[in-house]
Amino acid sequence: MSKKITAALLLSIALISCKKETTTITKVDEKTGKTVTVEVPKDSVKEVAEVPAIKDSLGVFTQTFKLEKGKTYPLTTVQKDEQTITAPNGQSQSGKSESTDEMSFTVNDFKDGIYDITINLIGKKSEQSANGKTIVIDTKTAAPQDEHLKMMWNVNKALVGNKLQMKMKANGDVVSITGFDPIYTKVAATAGNVIKKAEEKTAFTKSFKESFNENVIKDQFMKNLKLIPAKGAKIGETWTETENASPDGKVKLTTKYTLKSVGNGTAEIGVSGGIPKKSDKQNQGEMTHSMSSELSQNGSIILDQNTGWVKTQKISVKTEQTETISDGKQSQSMKSVSQSSVMVNP
Repeated sequence: MSKKITAALLLSIALISCKKETTTITKVDEKTGKTVTVEVPKDSVKEVAEVPAIKDSLGVFTQTFKLEKGKTYPLTTVQKDEQTITAPNGQSQSGKSESTDEMSFTVNDFKDGIYDITINLIGKKSEQSANGKTIVIDTKTAAPQDEHLKMMWNVNKALVGNKLQMKMKANGDVVSITGFDPIYTKVAATAGNVIKKAEEKTAFTKSFKESFNENVIKDQFMKNLKLIPAKGAKIGETWTETENASPDGKVKLTTKYTLKSVGNGTAEIGVSGGIPKKSDKQNQGEMTHSMSSELSQNGSIILDQNTGWVKTQKISVKTEQTETISDGKQSQSMKSVSQSSVMVNP
């Protein structure tokens, strides 16, 4: 009798040991965008977690975001400009400028396909050099002595250290960004300590709101982070974005993106395009005034394949402009050449 019990017990243990252990995980349903809970074998959890944010489906790569709750992701933008102006007598003058905007994004939660993210405004720096003189305004250092520069420093100082709240879908679409009003109040109060005239205060506040609002931050996010089209792209495929480069919309800036490679944890996107050469000529009596300008850009953006976040970016931009005045017998020309580079997380 005991042998039969032992045999039965061993069989029961064998059956239990053959049954795979399972666990529940949450993931985003690609069709609905909602978070669902599913039961999977424990030994497959690692495999599920390793599905990259930029993934391949029959040779077509799509971009989503797989950000970790509690983790902070950097987004520091640096722009460097160097302009050289050549006068009609051949003499030239150059100037340099550099600006840095430092932000980071902390993931608070991910629920129902929506990320709850805090945008941290960390620091601002601007530097200008011309005629052997350099001016620096940096929120991470002491205020400048010059009163005008000190005001700019105080305004920047009032801006940084604040936070915004962003809701974002897993596909990178920004649902909302809130928290601007307290920052507007703080910056306006700081500027008001220096600007005494009511109309000047109003003009300053209006200008600041136009340069720092939900649409501006959304636009910056989309340009720097959400890059691969929703329909996806194949290796070598190019897509184009066009935006107005003049207030009247007659001049367009065209940016061409090409998916160069995906693998080994990164995705590389090439950037080219610009503004074709434009010429304009106007006659006033015997005088002719003509202008020509063009812009070209090239560079690359490296995305983290696993998270979808930008690792680094560097785009070079060259702008040339020539202005000529002629009376039919002789002419004078002034030329301006600007070399710029826009970097993210340098």
